[in-house]
Amino acid sequence: MPYEYLDDIAADIAFKAWHEKLEQTFMNAAEATMNVMVEELDAIQPREHREIRLENDALDMLLFDFLQELIYYKDSESLLLRIRALRLEKADGRYRLWAQAGGEELDPDRHYTRVDVKAVTLHRFALEQTERGWEATVVLDI
Repeated sequence: MPYEYLDDIAADIAFKAWHEKLEQTFMNAAEATMNVMVEELDAIQPREHREIRLENDALDMLLFDFLQELIYYKDSESLLLRIRALRLEKADGRYRLWAQAGGEELDPDRHYTRVDVKAVTLHRFALEQTERGWEATVVLDI
């Protein structure tokens, strides 16, 4: 599993997500975020599609914005999204993200929910390049 949950955070949920490739680290962090909310990710069918385009001066804040976007869709449209493809690029001193997401509206009969994630926090938030690739540390406010 390319992410693990951390036990030393009170009242919130924390995880680390990693991969040798940066794009896959972003996708693993998205999966971990969604898995906090829904127990069985495979229960989310790609019935609706969204294109996500974001940009930021800082790579770590781009990850922050990306995870917030997934929470936004859950809150505003009751839409659970999984990322199908993701591309990152740097141009003109800014980082750009393009992602293709698929999912469906939350169905309590099919999606066993765990907790409601309110937001990504900046507490201990980090995106670092390590010996094994890229590693993200994320704390979610629940």
